[in-house]
Amino acid sequence: MKEMMKMMIVLSLICGIAGITLAALKQVTAPIIEEQVLTYVQAPAIQSVLSDYDNDPIKDRRKFEVDGRTVIVFPALKDGRLIGLAFETSGKGYGGNIGVMVGFDVDAATLTGIGITTLKETPGLGARVAEHGYTTQFRGHSLDSVDLKKNGGDIEAVAGATISSNGTVSAVREAIAIFNALKGKLAGGWS
Repeated sequence: MKEMMKMMIVLSLICGIAGITLAALKQVTAPIIEEQVLTYVQAPAIQSVLSDYDNDPIKDRRKFEVDGRTVIVFPALKDGRLIGLAFETSGKGYGGNIGVMVGFDVDAATLTGIGITTLKETPGLGARVAEHGYTTQFRGHSLDSVDLKKNGGDIEAVAGATISSNGTVSAVREAIAIFNALKGKLAGGWS
């Protein structure tokens, strides 16, 4: 019995030390991981959906609370004036959530495009939603009628990837709802 108590105490100490070490390691690496995601995942998507700006959208990003969730907004400024913005939303795909960076033209109230940030879809099928032919359908699109053709919209789904196509359109519609909610907060500009 004494041996068993000794083993339990040693095992508890090992687990406690391991837990504290892992928590500290997570705290130390969190900013590094965030910077890597911004640089190698979100930055290329932002560059594909925003254009003609003279600032650094990643450096100038700001967090907003919209309907109980935090949204990180990446602004596109030209001569200090807000001309566009982008932020990431997600929709349910076949293999999991599809991360979609959605860009907006603030003046025209249209989409400037979408960029896929995260994707676990089937290679050769669902993964084709990240290809140029599908994503370019969203450029210059109005905000009021984004939907697949089978649902009465004008976005052509990727053949064989209906679930992935639905997921991206769902993410875009969610982004439009967030954009509409942000309009009031952005009315004064970006400063």
